[in-house]
Amino acid sequence: LIELKSDGSSIFSVRNAVYVPEGLRKRIDVSVCVDVSLCVDVYLCVLMCICVCVCVLMCICLCCVSRWKNWWIRGVLSLAMISGFFMVIYLGPIMLILVVMTIQIKCFQEIIDIGYRVYHSYELPWFRTLSWYFLICVNYFFYGETLAEYFGALVQREDSLQFLVRYHRFISFTLYLAGFCMFVLSLVKKHYRLQFYMFAWTHVTLLIVVTQSHLVIQNLFEGMIWFIVPISIVICNDIMAYLFGFFFGRTPLIKLSPKKTWEGFIGGFFGTLVCGFILAYLLAQFQYFVCPVEYNSETNRFTADCEPSDIFVMQQYTFPFAVQNKTVNLYPYQIHSVVLSTFASLIGPFGGFFASGFKRAFQIKDFADTIPGHGGIMDRFDCQYLMATFTHVYIASFIRGPNPSKVLQQLLVLQPEQQLSIFNAMRDRLRDRGILPPVAM
Repeated sequence: LIELKSDGSSIFSVRNAVYVPEGLRKRIDVSVCVDVSLCVDVYLCVLMCICVCVCVLMCICLCCVSRWKNWWIRGVLSLAMISGFFMVIYLGPIMLILVVMTIQIKCFQEIIDIGYRVYHSYELPWFRTLSWYFLICVNYFFYGETLAEYFGALVQREDSLQFLVRYHRFISFTLYLAGFCMFVLSLVKKHYRLQFYMFAWTHVTLLIVVTQSHLVIQNLFEGMIWFIVPISIVICNDIMAYLFGFFFGRTPLIKLSPKKTWEGFIGGFFGTLVCGFILAYLLAQFQYFVCPVEYNSETNRFTADCEPSDIFVMQQYTFPFAVQNKTVNLYPYQIHSVVLSTFASLIGPFGGFFASGFKRAFQIKDFADTIPGHGGIMDRFDCQYLMATFTHVYIASFIRGPNPSKVLQQLLVLQPEQQLSIFNAMRDRLRDRGILPPVAM
């Protein structure tokens, strides 16, 4: 591919052989596009090679040092999962949404299976069937809401989608009502109380897993950085707390989880603050991560292209109570990352304690044995769901402002007469404020 430089000369580019998200390229001259593309690919290749080498090394050590067997198993699989996480991020928003949905379904299945194993001897009719039916209904509702909110341009082109979006909530309620009636019809006289227990079990699982996974996707559409940083700092806190507890842990933290120690808890707190602060600095530099994810109807792709908001623009801060007025340059988002890291390290672990109490109530060690050394998928994401909810509330309370693109999408759904009425009202309002010139007499 031949590209023209700003001075009119041409250069040879190999971008046709590699893919780099558009927003990942900072505001640079086209002549260095080759270098950026190659650097990103080289970085990913080096990262993957390092992870593979470390995994091989750990496997060798695993054979030699049996005392640390569980430590090495957890380390190898943690590196594998982190590498997979980077790869999914590289593949873009659609893949992230699919991964979140897959994890949600797996977590739901693990919790429902616990209830089924405990009470299957009672032969409760339709328990698992209705549980999965309600999962489908709730996902239909949430993903339908997402379609209507973020894919307005696509909805406008498809008549069938317009019908589904217009009557989405009525259809969702009708589907749920059908499941509710099926549950009532399945009631057996000698198992009334137990069946209502399991009905509540299913709905609490939906609330914990499905609702909060939907908030993860909402955070993603606010910008990739609001998806990556919260998830990463929870992972960092888990790793730091485990390492500090493994090497320095002496004082038990909580009876629900006897292996947790104060040393791990405190070490994880400071390690998470540093990790979140550095990660926020690295990601805040790129439009691909900081811009809201929007669907482009012309290219049929997700885009992240915008003028970064103020929290992603470098600013100068003065240290309070500094003798010589010392200053430091920071992205405001780094300050927000401190809040997120504090929650992830001080409050986030209570999601894990809650899960530990749940498992102790049913005398099980893990939700499942999907990941050796880690347990089930739910064992890895018990803190993530709590973090996702906090991030969503934090964005809505302190970050999010009016979104012109969403307002425009809503206006496009209106009838032409309604659009014209809004246009005239806005024109008169702008004239009254002196933004538009008055009407010539």
